[in-house]
Parts: sequence; C-alpha cells; structure tokens
Amino acid sequence: MRDLFKFGFNIRTGLWITIYHWAYTYWQDFQRLTGKPWQPSGLLSSGKIGGDTLGYMTIQYPEVKIITPERFRFMPMLIYEEEDGDIRCTSCGICAKVCPPQCIWIVQSKDSSGKTIPQCSEFYIDTSICMQCGFCAEYCPFDAIKMNHDYELSSFERHESWVYNMQDLLVSTTYYAQTHPNDWNREESARATKAAEKAAVH
Repeated sequence: MRDLFKFGFNIRTGLWITIYHWAYTYWQDFQRLTGKPWQPSGLLSSGKIGGDTLGYMTIQYPEVKIITPERFRFMPMLIYEEEDGDIRCTSCGICAKVCPPQCIWIVQSKDSSGKTIPQCSEFYIDTSICMQCGFCAEYCPFDAIKMNHDYELSSFERHESWVYNMQDLLVSTTYYAQTHPNDWNREESARATKAAEKAAVH
C-alpha cells in the first residue's frame, strides 16, 4: 500500500501546486463574483507581474501596458552621465568575458600615440544571441552596463537590425534612474559614501 501511495507522488505534487496557484489567482474575484477591470492608466496588474491586484484581467495591448518590474531583464544598455555626456564604460572587457553566448564586442579607444585609453570607440551587442542573463550588468565594476526594459524589438530580419552599436545602446543616467529607482538610489548612496570616505582621508 505504501509503494502504491509513492507511485506518481511527484506528478500529484506538481499538479497540486499548479491547481493551488490557479485557484489563488482567482480567489478575490470569486469572492466578489465579478472580475476586476483593467484601468486605462495601466496601474493594475495580476499576481506578481507588478502590483497588488489579483485576478483575471485583459489589457488592451499595445495601447495599455503592464508596469514593468524593476528587476525585469531584457537587452543591455550603456549608461552615460547626463551632466557631461561621459560614457561610464572604460572598455575593460569584463562584460564580454563573462557573457555566456559571447555576443558582446568592444573596441578600445587609442590616443594620438597609439596607446589604449580607458574608453570604448566601438561597442556592439548581437541581440539575436543575447540570452538576457544579466551577467554583464552584474560583473561591471563601473555600473556602466545595465539591463533595459525595452522589450519591443520585433523586426523583419535579424542580421542587421538586431546588431546594436554603441549609439543604439546608450541611455542617460536619468533614464536609468526612472527605470531602476531602487538600484539607482542604492548605487548613488554607495558612491556618495565612498567619496566622503576618500575626502576624509585627504
């Protein structure tokens, strides 16, 4: 009897988890005997997609879009300082080294004597190969590359329009602060603390 109970236990467990989450999604709507409307403002969402409202909903995409969570990862983006226009990337190449599908290509800048300088003259990402793992953003020591929220990259071909150059990837610090407010505040706080400690030493 015990062996019979063990038979298919994992399958039953998986089905139970699926049924539980399905029922939980609709629970509030079952209580009210009506569905919750989706407002044109796009502030409501279902489950953990972004918001506190649960239930079955339909949004009129693309006129209305679900609010993108801050931790959402899609294609990488390069950050430049809006005050002076300086690009944070120093062309160290760490992002290209840790990239699993090897979809990042970087060309270092050189001065008049031919010596390399900590700037990139060219930066390419083949977005048709990128797996959106976020390793490039995680390992970048200069907070120069982050994961963008722009997921609408459809095109009729992928051999040219999906190879992004540096100008395609560049976004301002203001844009990054808007899409990743928590990360931005944490990084700026850490940067300010480090600057204060350095000033105190001198």
